[in-house]
Amino acid sequence: MIRHARVLPVLALAPLLLTACGDEKAGAPGPSASVPASAAGPAAAPGTGELASRAQAMGVAPELVYVTEAPGFTLAQQSVGVLGDDGFSATWVDGETNALLRLAVDRGTVTADTCPEQPVGDMSGEHTTCERDGSAWYRTGAGRHEYALPEEGHVVRVSAETDAVSRDVLRAAALAAHRPDAAETDRLLPSAEPAPSTPVERGDLPPFGDGAPDNHVDVGG
Repeated sequence: MIRHARVLPVLALAPLLLTACGDEKAGAPGPSASVPASAAGPAAAPGTGELASRAQAMGVAPELVYVTEAPGFTLAQQSVGVLGDDGFSATWVDGETNALLRLAVDRGTVTADTCPEQPVGDMSGEHTTCERDGSAWYRTGAGRHEYALPEEGHVVRVSAETDAVSRDVLRAAALAAHRPDAAETDRLLPSAEPAPSTPVERGDLPPFGDGAPDNHVDVGG
């Protein structure tokens, strides 16, 4: 189940490593059917409505907000936030194994030429391999693997540690990535409205009279 949360990576998220430079195997077969660019259901227009106001309040471009799902995984509320200049990132956690599944959406593209040059996570300098799987790229490097799905002007990435999440689960989560509808937006993104402030109660204000501070001094003090 998806629950909204504010962006602060308080959760001890696993290193979002990986890679640059390497070999790529374009056209190699992947597991069963190909991965479409997205599996979006009915979703709100990115530039209007609640999605736009909530995303913009976070500094995220509304068109870069996506959501996914995987059996046993729950959204880590504090992981939802900005990626780069105006991209989007969120992490799901397996309640039994504590495995992490990261969704990241940012501007750019992935091609046969550029795929090996792009890290699979947030660290560069590691060897990256690329394998075409339908309309997506299956990428591995430094103990992590990822499905990258090129869209118009941006890339949707779903990644995890190789020994923590299987390729089949990773691929299914990539296949499930889509633009959120209104209900999903409400659970995924924090409200754009500031939280109401709570008045601070003062213990020195008497409940009677004009409300002036009680400056009574006890005997001896």
